[in-house]
Amino acid sequence: QLQLVESGGGLVQPGGSLRLSCAGSGSDLSYYALGWFRQAPGKEREPVICTSSSDDKSYYADSVKGRFTISRDNAKNTVYLQMNNLKPEDTGVYYCAGDHHGIFCSDQVYEYWGQGTQVTVST
Repeated sequence: QLQLVESGGGLVQPGGSLRLSCAGSGSDLSYYALGWFRQAPGKEREPVICTSSSDDKSYYADSVKGRFTISRDNAKNTVYLQMNNLKPEDTGVYYCAGDHHGIFCSDQVYEYWGQGTQVTVST
């Protein structure tokens, strides 16, 4: 069974950058659609970026286009979320998720979840 562990969150000033990591174990991430989701205080969890298992199809939330990118390192069984030009509205708990199919970039679809890592964008 796939297990996911996120890391790399923290406090960053507006305009700064962070790279989140999500390490997989128990299964090979290259067989999974992968996604990053976030939940801001008082709000529902929302999709940020999703990519198919072959990385030929991707979804980017409008709010992060041009600023965030997703990538994998299959040798390390790890997926990354590079976040640039961070804004206060990017604050939240970021979750890594995996799914055998990942047809839609939705938390109702993805089966495997990490525990989340906090990202705070503030002066």
